[in-house]
Amino acid sequence: MEGLFNKKSELELLQRQYGKLKKEAYSLFFVDRAKSALKSAEAEAIASRLESLVIS
Repeated sequence: MEGLFNKKSELELLQRQYGKLKKEAYSLFFVDRAKSALKSAEAEAIASRLESLVIS
């Protein structure tokens, strides 16, 4: 019950979102490479935000 009301930090949320986007990009790679590239670009934007959070 303790973890039920704990909010996730911004870092945890961004890590989860990054993982989800990378997984989607990988699955789209075999179907539509253009969409895969877009998802990868979104993931890299999140990676740069993650990097700035970790550094500061």
